[in-house]
Amino acid sequence: MTSNVTLEQVEQLAVQLPVADQLKLLASISTQLRDSAIFALPVDEESDRKAREARAEALMQELDCGQHCGRVYSVATIRELREERIARL
Repeated sequence: MTSNVTLEQVEQLAVQLPVADQLKLLASISTQLRDSAIFALPVDEESDRKAREARAEALMQELDCGQHCGRVYSVATIRELREERIARL
């Protein structure tokens, strides 16, 4: 026979524990939740594949523009450009 315990009751009991035991309780609950099938995210492989293809296509277009526009950037220059673009946002 199980007894019904409310979240508030559990919280009141948890704060009475020493900090080390509270951390152990937190780790135990985290493990249970991580291993729970309820929180397992479904993998949409088709969506992931399409997203990767779109990103690859965008990168290929950037490379084509770089070759056709006569621009070849070093890795350091690309990083600087990216940081400048991020700073503007």
